[in-house]
Amino acid sequence: MKTRMLGSHRLHPESLAMSYGYEASWSEGAIKPPIFQTSTFVFESAQAGKDFFSLAYGLREPKPDEHSGLIYSRLNNPNLELLEDRLTLWDDAEDALTFASGMAAIGTSLLAYARPGDVVVHSGPLYGGSDHFLHHVLRDFGITPVGFLAGRPFAEVKERLEAELAGRRVAAVLIETPSNPTNSLVDLQAVADWAHALPQAGARPVVMVDNTFLGPIFQHPLKFGADVVLYSATKFIGGHSDLIAGACVGSHAALTPIRGLRTFLGTMTDPWTGWLMLRSLETLKMRMTAQMKNARYVAEYLAEHPKVRKVHYLGLLTEDDPMFGVYRRQCLSPGSMVAFEVRGGEAEAFRFLDTLKMIRLAVSLGGTESLAEHPATMTHADIPAADQALLGITSALVRISVGVEHYEDLRADLGQALDAI
Repeated sequence: MKTRMLGSHRLHPESLAMSYGYEASWSEGAIKPPIFQTSTFVFESAQAGKDFFSLAYGLREPKPDEHSGLIYSRLNNPNLELLEDRLTLWDDAEDALTFASGMAAIGTSLLAYARPGDVVVHSGPLYGGSDHFLHHVLRDFGITPVGFLAGRPFAEVKERLEAELAGRRVAAVLIETPSNPTNSLVDLQAVADWAHALPQAGARPVVMVDNTFLGPIFQHPLKFGADVVLYSATKFIGGHSDLIAGACVGSHAALTPIRGLRTFLGTMTDPWTGWLMLRSLETLKMRMTAQMKNARYVAEYLAEHPKVRKVHYLGLLTEDDPMFGVYRRQCLSPGSMVAFEVRGGEAEAFRFLDTLKMIRLAVSLGGTESLAEHPATMTHADIPAADQALLGITSALVRISVGVEHYEDLRADLGQALDAI
């Protein structure tokens, strides 16, 4: 049943994650939806096939209460439709799309809007894959990236940004906040207001926010002017380090071009992955809450350790920080990502990482297990050294994704590894 209300009471997303959009009677009474492992679907009649295709390809407007029927799993599939329905809940979005990876979501979304000669404005740092896509892939299509630093009030970077744009058309703005790996913040409302007011011919820029680090539980960018919210669903949404997926949410209008391009690029996820994510959504709030609580213990421990020079963690921001007000207004929690700099450089960071016992040395994040990595030589290795320095990605920086283990065990592992430096 597709209702968010119980009488006059509005149901919460964690409750709706159990059943929203599904009736057990549709599948022999199964309490959970089955996996629709099929490439194609049988039409009831030739006319039905014609109607489905004409609607799917946008050849006509839908009739009242008409939805595109099942055609082919590159266009639609029951598992993905259920998943996309439920992904709208936390962000209170009109629509959602799922993808084969986070980069598939980001790449498809940007290509749906940007054209040769356009500019894509972006915050920095970004995840290394996003940075590479902007600076090495989109450039080959004649699309120019223009960046600004996260972690500063937007008013401080706006003048330089506008001078660099020099009146060129901005197709999209890609923001990652908190940023990967430094947890730097971007004022979403300030950037959205600026982007939507740019004096340019044609459509206004589409503001896209990579919400992987905090969302969809602890930050809701649509409330602050974003048009499209992007996720590497591999991370917290999947949450068990056993799948690769991506997602985006937003209004029907904002997602329509992305949906169309996804159909022909074939960048959607598969039914099995969709089914796994439906399972994971049921425990999303519990997992992210447990991880967030553990991260606070970890960050406070690291902040007091003599072999740690600096900790990048939202929960340690103080009122004198210029981004403190943005954090309190925009974020519902500091999340579970912690970055810190050991005293020393790459050798000391490597010694620390190689001595960890319980925390695993691996990239990715948002799984139930704690993971640690070295951004400068791993996830962000493709970024030139000079740019790394500008973005705060030092040779001493370590990024930790805090899992659901007992926090005392995590602190013990961190302590023995720091002792080895």
